[in-house]
Amino acid sequence: MLSGLPSVVLMPVAFLLFCLNLAFNGTLVFLGGLLKTLIPVKAFHQLLYCPMHTFYRLWTYNNTLILRLVNRSEWEIKGAENLSKDAWYLILANHQSWLDILVIAEVARQHTPEPKFFLKESLKKIPFLGMACWALDMPFMKRYSKAFVAKNPHLKGQDIETTKKSCQSFRDHPTTIINFVEGTRFTKRKHERQQSPFRYLLKPKAGGIAFTLATLGEQFDKVLNITVLYPDNPGHVMKDMLKGKLGKVIVHIEAIDINQALIGDYFEDPEFKAHFQEWLNQQWLDKDQLIHRLYCQQEQEEALKNQISPHQST
Repeated sequence: MLSGLPSVVLMPVAFLLFCLNLAFNGTLVFLGGLLKTLIPVKAFHQLLYCPMHTFYRLWTYNNTLILRLVNRSEWEIKGAENLSKDAWYLILANHQSWLDILVIAEVARQHTPEPKFFLKESLKKIPFLGMACWALDMPFMKRYSKAFVAKNPHLKGQDIETTKKSCQSFRDHPTTIINFVEGTRFTKRKHERQQSPFRYLLKPKAGGIAFTLATLGEQFDKVLNITVLYPDNPGHVMKDMLKGKLGKVIVHIEAIDINQALIGDYFEDPEFKAHFQEWLNQQWLDKDQLIHRLYCQQEQEEALKNQISPHQST
């Protein structure tokens, strides 16, 4: 356990360990991706699938080892009991920190098939990470403002076509598709700029999720509404983790059945679009209320500890 080291020493050590893990496994996965490109034979791609995803799992496993090595954090995972590695899942998750990726990937490593993230196009430029995600067929999304699309109409629907192509490749193997539907990490400034109706969340974006369900809806076994929370670290979570100061990690999973009411033409059917937005907003309202309850619960636990501590010291 390295958490006892001073932050000035622990931060560069922890960062270096994460980088080395990414460089090693990311390079091996990328080499598999190059072989896929050089030998465009589906049977050969099937042979590569297992070793490439073994290194993906190893990356996730090593990240968790490093995280636990530098932090005395407590993990609380609820709702994962009935999940299966042989099923297809679509995960809707809130997004507070880059650490969310490591946390959700670890939960998926234990309970579901390997997760595929919807990623920003800019992440392609990150050494090793971008290359590995490309090799694993993860979809990279470009988000354009309405004004920009109006000036460049040929870009309309480009994200949707990317989603469609990526989803087709997920049919061959059990897959967990993860979408941070807020589109970006939560900050107070973004929250205020959006005038979000939620206390702890940004507004969810429905289009990509609706299209994914329309493309693979009958193949998904469940939608997993995942809430990630770091109640002891409300500020800069990633920095606190590198300093060895990460506290409790809460992952709450709600499995939602998929029915025909969630599958439709989001972009051409106004009635379905309104219905789907209402459904997603309700999921986000419930998530917001859950986060509030978890914060209140944490405050009560802290208050109880503070009441007990003086008696223990005497």
